[in-house]
Amino acid sequence: MVLVHGLGGSAPTNWAYMGPKLVSEGYCVYALTYGQPPLVPPITGGFSPMEESAPELAEFVDEVLAATGAEQVDLVGHSEGTVMPQYYLKFLGGADKVQRYVAITPLYDGTTLHSTSELLDRLAEEIPVVGEIPDELCGSCRQFFKDSDFMKKLNADGAAVPGIEYTTIMTKYDQLVTPYTSGHLDGATNIVLQDVCPNDFSEHVAVAFNPNVARLVLNALDPAHAQPVRC
Repeated sequence: MVLVHGLGGSAPTNWAYMGPKLVSEGYCVYALTYGQPPLVPPITGGFSPMEESAPELAEFVDEVLAATGAEQVDLVGHSEGTVMPQYYLKFLGGADKVQRYVAITPLYDGTTLHSTSELLDRLAEEIPVVGEIPDELCGSCRQFFKDSDFMKKLNADGAAVPGIEYTTIMTKYDQLVTPYTSGHLDGATNIVLQDVCPNDFSEHVAVAFNPNVARLVLNALDPAHAQPVRC
């Protein structure tokens, strides 16, 4: 199993709860930190353009397969870790190497982030340096926006990659993926956390440290032995 963190996260920080939980359930768990350009702190990742991060994931998956002798891995991703791997699956030959893909707070249709992309574009018209800073420090940031060139390429001919068992886990209180329904994926098992646990108010970050979400992840990874979510 390979865990793929979100923007600003890393292998040890993003998965401080979920990683040990999966290990305790008997899974062989690996995690990488990717997308670290020189200008960002070494303990964070996901800032490089996603076309540059995807080959890092490809190399890491190959290393895991070689080390374990397995033919395929399961992916569990959070936030950017639900989008960047799609590039790997669709364009870098990853589809044959992945069986299940559990996506926490996915954004297959991008995010409006409360119209932040429109605000940045308008500011860039008046103050050109505004349009340069985000790309210099965070090459992936603009790629997340709905209707970005990256999202259009990723979603051409459908977002889902045939042959992979997708499960998506969304939260109605996602303040970064707006609308949260951007995480709905045709052909996947789509779960809204509040449909399972109505009183769970976890937002975009908290879901990665949430026992209810952990149970949903475990059920998706081993549906034959699924257990009720106790909320």
